[in-house]
Amino acid sequence: MDTIEKLINDIGALKSNAHKKDFLLTWEQSADELKQVLKIAETLKRMRGENIATKVFNSGLGISIFRDNSTRTRFSYASALNLLGLAQQDLDEGKSQIAHGETVRETANMIAFCADAIGIRDDMYLGAGNAYMREVGVALDDGFAQGVLPQRPAIVNLQCDIDHPTQSMADLAWLQEHFGSLEALKGKKIAMTWAYSPSYGKPLSVPQGIIGLMTRFGMDVTLAHPPGYDLIPDVIKVAKKNAKASGGTFRQVESMGEAFQDADIVYPKSWAPYQVMQQRTELLRASNYDGLKALEKQCLTQNAKHQDWHCTEDMMKLTKDGQALYMHCLPADISGVSCVAGEVQDTVFERYRIATYKEASWKPYIIAAMILARKYAKPAAVLAQLLTDAQPRVK
Repeated sequence: MDTIEKLINDIGALKSNAHKKDFLLTWEQSADELKQVLKIAETLKRMRGENIATKVFNSGLGISIFRDNSTRTRFSYASALNLLGLAQQDLDEGKSQIAHGETVRETANMIAFCADAIGIRDDMYLGAGNAYMREVGVALDDGFAQGVLPQRPAIVNLQCDIDHPTQSMADLAWLQEHFGSLEALKGKKIAMTWAYSPSYGKPLSVPQGIIGLMTRFGMDVTLAHPPGYDLIPDVIKVAKKNAKASGGTFRQVESMGEAFQDADIVYPKSWAPYQVMQQRTELLRASNYDGLKALEKQCLTQNAKHQDWHCTEDMMKLTKDGQALYMHCLPADISGVSCVAGEVQDTVFERYRIATYKEASWKPYIIAAMILARKYAKPAAVLAQLLTDAQPRVK
């Protein structure tokens, strides 16, 4: 295991312009910028483990905007802010002037006077969530340039319609920990597969995040889903391009068993078809609730035809030595536990339950690392000073 000093030296040696751009899509970040986030996250985690305070801010706010429900990401964001010394303030849009027609440009500036970070989850509408984050960013750039804001807050994508970078980066950090290094991931087969769920409308961002990120590190990424459960075509193109550049592979199959065959890692997760999410977006925007109910009924009927897409003990036996690492962003639809039939058999999930918790435990550190990398041009120097000071977190 690398020492904290070595991690900090490695961070300083990486070429990064992360302080000049928000973390909105992993494929907009260079390989060094992704590695920087991973190493900062590991450094923060190690420091906390050794009772060293990691507060790089003595005051300031971290604003959260959640347009969808959340448990892990909401609390991970709050933990990340606290880790860095920022207080959290949630923007409840129902209690704001947004309901009275306040523009995105105005809202962004009004909430950012003393803010150092803004975390946004907006995954309900295809073509809108990531675009909204960028609109907020433009407004903040203008506010800072005009002298309205004393600093330009970092924007962190806490999940959008395209990507879930805090999740996929936490997944990558867990894979790095589990297999020993990023280099050890080269040639490893990860099966990102659709799995049956008794609900509909699950975002596309997790599977898209996985295929968009893991193809950066020379992995054999296999995407599997039944016919019609496509992802956004542009993200498929990104995955293919990334795999070619990294020396890895990316392929698509229509069989869960084929994807699981000899896999080192499996990630069975339900999502709604791209075409369905397009229809859902149109119906939501039109407030067509009868149409939404009809679409839900249609989709649940369609899902029910694929209940054999189930991560069972027999399916796991197809993996490499029958011992593939099971992953999930949580909460999983566990057959016989959270639902009658779902994504994963109860015995499979229970065997990997602690592993999925460890996977999730990386998210606060990843979010904190994204903020720190955006706010400081030389994060290694900031971390080195924390280590020199070595203030105890718990007195």
